Formats: sequence, structure tokens, C-alpha cells
Amino acid sequence: MQGHKQFIDKVVLRFQLSERVPKQNLYRRLGELLNGDFLSAQTQPFYSHTGQPSLDPVVFFKLMLVSRLENLVSDRRLIEHCSLRLDILYFLGYEVDEDLPWHSTISRTRQLYPAAVFEHLFEHVFAQCVAAGLVTGYTQAVDSAFVKANASLERLCEKQPTDAPTSVLHLSGELASDTPVARSAVPVSSPAHQLRRVATAHARYVRNESGPLGRNRPQARLLSNKTHYSPADPDARISVKPGKARALNCLCSMAVDEGHGVISHIQADFADQRDSTLLPSIVAPLQQRLLAQELPVREVAADTNYSNGVNYALDSRFR
Repeated sequence: MQGHKQFIDKVVLRFQLSERVPKQNLYRRLGELLNGDFLSAQTQPFYSHTGQPSLDPVVFFKLMLVSRLENLVSDRRLIEHCSLRLDILYFLGYEVDEDLPWHSTISRTRQLYPAAVFEHLFEHVFAQCVAAGLVTGYTQAVDSAFVKANASLERLCEKQPTDAPTSVLHLSGELASDTPVARSAVPVSSPAHQLRRVATAHARYVRNESGPLGRNRPQARLLSNKTHYSPADPDARISVKPGKARALNCLCSMAVDEGHGVISHIQADFADQRDSTLLPSIVAPLQQRLLAQELPVREVAADTNYSNGVNYALDSRFR
């Protein structure tokens, strides 16, 4: 006889979360291995001794780990995803009927902690990888990749001349309400001769009868990092790679130990820089981190984008 399952939404039922998460589940295994008690002492100076209890720092960093493992860049989507996964709830230490923190709480907590807290966490995890024999220190592979910025090319603003006023004031000294103000705390400026050069080139670009299609559209304009910036993300830079469309990006540089693929160094840079100019700034902290673990660097492997005389001389010091 064919069976038919009928759902009855019970208000009270016998349920134990640990019984519903398999022993071999990734998040269950992570929860058994990771010990984040040191994070509470590390972040204690950033909290007051009065007021409402905050989000547990251990839970915050576990949420950051989940966002990387699940490839979720939105805090709102992260909370929605976690609420649907029993294994993640068990990893975070939340019951099924317990509310997760608001997505805005995650954003505020991320802004509360300085970069030194995240760097200390990275050093702590890296030291544990060394103690477990996962880092050899012999060969370090270095490469970089563009990371798409949360900004649009359509909303770029033109930089102002260096000697131009950065705001409009009424006679009373109050800031005009209709004055657009960039989110960047530092006024974004550019030399006047560069702005004039772009304006001249743009006028020639529009008059050229054999120019590309769409050049006469009002939105068409010549864009350059020297003359334009993004008010939403002033650190974003216009960049392009062969075969890909031009976009606003940041640059992520990474070093990986070739023993077991452990990340030994990572940093963010402006996307309008050449890879070859960044290698010294990558190798210096990488070498200090490995020497602190008594693992001297023997070789640095990189592609041809890092080739120049300075980097060849730097590489020869490891031989």
C-alpha cells in the first residue's frame, strides 16, 4: 500500500540538535577542533562594563568563517542561510528556537574591531597550522586576483582640482543642504592639468566620426583613476585584465605554503598597481611570520607578472 506523509506542525516535541548533526559533518568537526576562548580576552577592551550584552565575539568570528566557507558576502543572506542549517546552528551554539543576531549587529561588530584583532586571529591560526605540521616554509607561492568592489562605474565622480574648495558654505557658515558630499573623509582631488587633459581628450573622442559606437551618448565619458573616483568605495580602482570587462576592483595578494596549501600571507592593495611592485611588501611580513615560527623562507614562486630587476635581486637572497 502506498503511503502518504502528512505534516503536523507540533508546538512541543522531543528534539535534540546534537542528535540531528552527523558525526562526520564538517561544522561538527570544526566545533570539536576550534577553541576561540582567547577571542573574548582579545576583544574585551572594546566593550563597556555596562549596557546590554553584546554579540559573543566567538560567535561573530564563527559567522565570519561560515560566510567564507559558504561564499556569502551579504550579512543578511548569511543570517538567513544559517537559520536554515541545523549543522551551522549547532556550530554556532544556537538552538532551533533561538533567534540569531540581526545582520546589522554583524556589520556593527565588524566595524568595532580594528584590523589588529583580525591579524592576531590569523597569526594564532597560522601558529596552530605550524604546530600541526601543515606548514613547511620551504616554498611560498605568490599570486594576486581582482576582487570586485561594491561600486559602479556609472556613479564615478570627477576629482576636483587640488586648490578647489571641497564644500559649499552659506554666508552663515552652515553647509549647503544640496551640496553632494563624498563618503570619503579625505577630499579626493587631482592636479588641474590632468583634468584638463581628460576634458580635451573627451571632446576629441566625441568629435571623432570614426570613433566607437555610443560615443555621443550623454553617459559616455573617458574614465581614469587619475581623474575619477568612487564615492561609495574610494579604495576601488578602475582595472581590467585581458579578455575581461573593465570594472571597479580591489587587489588581493596572497602567499600559500606549498606543503599543504596553507595561506601564509594575505593583503589588500589598490587594483591599479602592478604585481611586480607589490612583491617586496608581500615577502617582508611573510618572512617575519615564518621566522617567528623558526621556518626560514627558501624559495618564492610567482608568475611573470612579478618579474623585474628588484624582485630578481630579492629572490637571489633566498638561494
